[in-house]
Amino acid sequence: MTDDPRNLASAYMHFAKFGAEARFNLASSGVLGCDLADLGLSWSDLALHGANTGGYGPLTQRIAARFGVDPACVVAPGGGASFVNHLALAALIAPGDDVLLETPTYPLIADMLGYLQAKVRRFERRVEDAWALDPDRIAAAITPATRLVALTDLHNPSSAPAGDSAVAAIAEAAAEVGATLFIDEVYRELAFGDGPPRTAFREDGNVVVTSSLTKAYGLSGLRCGWILAPKPLAERMRRLNDLYGVHPPHIAERMAVVAFDRLPALRARADALLNANRAAYAELLGRHPKLAQTLFGAGTTVFPRLLSGEDSEAFFERLRRDYDTSLVPGGYFGAALHGRIGLGGEIEQTRSGLERVAAALDAA
Repeated sequence: MTDDPRNLASAYMHFAKFGAEARFNLASSGVLGCDLADLGLSWSDLALHGANTGGYGPLTQRIAARFGVDPACVVAPGGGASFVNHLALAALIAPGDDVLLETPTYPLIADMLGYLQAKVRRFERRVEDAWALDPDRIAAAITPATRLVALTDLHNPSSAPAGDSAVAAIAEAAAEVGATLFIDEVYRELAFGDGPPRTAFREDGNVVVTSSLTKAYGLSGLRCGWILAPKPLAERMRRLNDLYGVHPPHIAERMAVVAFDRLPALRARADALLNANRAAYAELLGRHPKLAQTLFGAGTTVFPRLLSGEDSEAFFERLRRDYDTSLVPGGYFGAALHGRIGLGGEIEQTRSGLERVAAALDAA
């Protein structure tokens, strides 16, 4: 077997699938999974087979209408946000391309860039700046060789919002060297409230975004992810997807159409969970003397820094062993003194888990 220069594994995803199990699981970053009853499905909504070559028309139309874009700019290949991130990145860069990536960030994006053999450089989102983007620092890091700038909004792991003006300035700096700005917007669905949905994508711009129904609405089983890209790039992604598969499961596409029609009710369900859990976090851990943190009004996660002198991997092991509770060690995000705590779970379970985190901190 010859040496393979690609990154062929994701330590984070392996942890998320197999390493976070505990009675009180605070490692999950999504809203608690829905039941079929939450969708109000009827038999007429479902079918095993249908016309979905290149994308299911009604689903593409729902996504396009939600964000006010041309359906030709929508790529919805199935597979959830993880897959659409992979598809978009694979279409945007070639081996050896210079990519500027935020840190800390969602580990799977970095792992995918390693698989695609990008030359990755980093720019910091700093805890002392409340994880805010610094457009001037990013612009200074962009070079004529830069092909892509990549970030998340809401920021994963902290839930910090990117801000429209900061994103616009970064997109402009990238455009000056012919680079694309890639944004994983999967958590931005949590920031709309009762207002209209928003996206950084513009049909005539240099921004490509991805998102899904998974994190904000508890619909991971549908694997409904999408890309918004300028038409030539969107077509390139559709053609590249011919290498990866044929058709998504059609029954899931049809269920996703129903979900788009039920988003207000699904949002109300998510808000009830997140508001209660965010209040519990503020009460139990928001002022804990062994944590440094910024809390935001939207998002499913918080990313506190441990002040006990214990790194988050050691804290995680002790928390799971002694308190049957899990979180995500910050080392996966490149911040070993931090831990990511999810707030999208069942209310009583989440509160109990947070109480155990507080007890573990007090015992340190």
